[in-house]
Amino acid sequence: MLKSLSSRLAKPLLPVSRARELVLEAIRPLGSEQVDIDGGRGRVLARDVLAAGDVPPFPCSAMDGYAILAGDSGRRLAVVGESRAGTPSGQRVGEGEAIRISTGAAVPEGATAVIAQEQVSAEARDGSPDGAEIELRSASPPGQHIRGAGEDMRAGTTILTAGTRLGAVDVGAAVAAGAAALTVARRPRVTVLCTGDELRAPGESLAPGEIHNSNAPMLTGLAAGAGALPAPAQRLPDDRDATESGVGEALANSDVVIISGGVSVGPHDHVKPALEALGVREIFWSVALQPGKPTWFGTRDGEVLVFGLPGNPVSAVVTFSLFVAPALAALQGGEPPSPPWPDAVLGTDVRRNPIRDQAVRVRVQAGATGPVAAPTGAQGSHILTSLLAADALAMIPAGEGQLPAGTRVALRAIAR
Repeated sequence: MLKSLSSRLAKPLLPVSRARELVLEAIRPLGSEQVDIDGGRGRVLARDVLAAGDVPPFPCSAMDGYAILAGDSGRRLAVVGESRAGTPSGQRVGEGEAIRISTGAAVPEGATAVIAQEQVSAEARDGSPDGAEIELRSASPPGQHIRGAGEDMRAGTTILTAGTRLGAVDVGAAVAAGAAALTVARRPRVTVLCTGDELRAPGESLAPGEIHNSNAPMLTGLAAGAGALPAPAQRLPDDRDATESGVGEALANSDVVIISGGVSVGPHDHVKPALEALGVREIFWSVALQPGKPTWFGTRDGEVLVFGLPGNPVSAVVTFSLFVAPALAALQGGEPPSPPWPDAVLGTDVRRNPIRDQAVRVRVQAGATGPVAAPTGAQGSHILTSLLAADALAMIPAGEGQLPAGTRVALRAIAR
């Protein structure tokens, strides 16, 4: 038995890049649903949004002023009417005439330019629109201050593409394009399970050997930030039957189950045997990553994804960022999160791990030749504060000695 255990522990560690590939290969995108426009923010678009018509739908004014025939300055024009936003003028502008116009109002027929109110004689700004005269203080070239029909969007053109995670501006663009509802990806149902007899609720008094369960709100919050629908996190005691029962319930009600802790080989680590008993197929266990080596991933019936993340909080965030966040994005038909910069040069020397890539928490600042990444301090897997000021994860390849300052390294996004 000891020989068998030793041989399993000695197996080669899976490269981080291959682990990410295996996670994404297991994804089956979820279905779609329709939501009202007000429910679109934060969702991933499942169907392109096309412009229902031209935007703007008619030539309109970019200024408060007068719709006129293009021409030279010094002309005196009779004001014959008014075009307001929502109330177009039915009159045509002729030679020697002007129609007062508001920003966004339809340009009257015949007008070829708009002159700003500030560019006409002062006395013309007073009195009623009709019957007044204005004198032009500047020339007005053709098209001046006129927004053309379809200048922003042309009817039938694609405004937003499937896979876009919708922000407030995206939703506004969809409304401008004529949409009242959106077809979006279904949000993955996620259950977070935190294992350990030592875990206590936030604010609860601690006895010797106990700690507060920071992973529960942290992982559910990260899942929500990735567009998922997390259920309230559950704590599992270090008991085989309780672990199997809790995991079984989570599998029945989730698209993704995230288990924090209990995936190693200690005598009180019951997650792996519980998963096996529940029919969850192991795809990989143990990744060439520091922190995050004992990461586990598998599926049940090819439908439910199960991630076994390390219990140390930094390891949990790092492995969520590298493996879970891309999976949640892919389930919704979106792209994995990306950092603000694809790479950077190291600002300091970093000692390498001989056999594992390191995900170093770094602050990234502008340098003379581009972004410069510097570690945020102590990098232990228990140092949660190392994440507070971090902008990204710098991926330090395995090797001997140190990676010197000035070396270019890839950056990965930190889930927030």
